[in-house]
Amino acid sequence: MKIQIINGPNLNLLGKRETTVYGSEPFENYFEKLKQRFSGHELHYFQSNVEGEIIDQLHKVGFEDVGVVLNAGAYTHTSVAIHDAIAAIKSPVVEVHISNVYAREEFRHKSLITSKCVGLITGFGLEGYAMAINYLVEK
Repeated sequence: MKIQIINGPNLNLLGKRETTVYGSEPFENYFEKLKQRFSGHELHYFQSNVEGEIIDQLHKVGFEDVGVVLNAGAYTHTSVAIHDAIAAIKSPVVEVHISNVYAREEFRHKSLITSKCVGLITGFGLEGYAMAINYLVEK
């Protein structure tokens, strides 16, 4: 199966930013481990700090035979446009958050995209991505 991982704003700084919240491993290193772990599947990675580029990527892959793992970062709480993009595509989208958003600031407790995703994984660190991929390949 083809899996597209999409990371949103500031996730390019994983391993550098707030390591007590997000860990010390850069996502690129973890992505290499994911590719080995799920070697029977085709994994692709896209990251952008720009909302429109995330939407464009969802449109680009969303009509292919692909599962999407999406960590929209802060856009989770603000983007009606990403909500609408998920609703418009055919591919299943699993929402992932590295930290437990419900143990953090109140504004992080509301997701505008969850209702259009097939599921939500939050608080399991980078392992949440593997959990999402596992769901997509097993369903």
